[in-house]
Amino acid sequence: MKTIIFTGGGSAGHVTPNLALMSKLKMKGWEISYIGSATGIEKDIIAREQVPFYPISSGKLRRYFDLKNLKDPFRVLKGVYESYRLLKRLKPAVVFSKGGFVSVPVVLGARMNNIPVIIHESDMTPGLANKISIPFATKVCVTFPESMAHIGKEKALLTGLPIREGILQGKASKGVQLCDFHTQKPVILVMGGSLGSQVLNGA
Repeated sequence: MKTIIFTGGGSAGHVTPNLALMSKLKMKGWEISYIGSATGIEKDIIAREQVPFYPISSGKLRRYFDLKNLKDPFRVLKGVYESYRLLKRLKPAVVFSKGGFVSVPVVLGARMNNIPVIIHESDMTPGLANKISIPFATKVCVTFPESMAHIGKEKALLTGLPIREGILQGKASKGVQLCDFHTQKPVILVMGGSLGSQVLNGA
């Protein structure tokens, strides 16, 4: 049985696309484990999936002044050591990283163990964690064609965003009832993440 390690966290956007892939890989007989932070949102989400979860130390890489910046580099280094030890023991065929700061130590630990790394970048341009990790990756999957210019043609693969089956099984009538909408006009859903949501909320 082949083993794959997933990583990614800090926000649900770094975790839920992993769930879509995990369900498909389970059906194909893969053994799945997850490495994340002990206090991140990923721990609770993965617990519901009955997938082995391994917490590691992690720190945020901030581009602004904060006293935590003095401690977090040491947390990241500890996370790299913990990831290296874990991956050496688990011996996965591949590591799949969805990004977020907890993924950086895992990617580095995989590189130290000569384990192939596949990264997925959801946004148009890579976030800081993925920018750090991309040089150590074998391939980088992207959601948008425009993202390929930021990765490099030799590594980038246009795959789109993994979507959970449950999202495609929703019923419009239940949504209309839940939101107390009428059906005389169409419903438009507008979404945005991070700073994009502030612009949409303002509009």
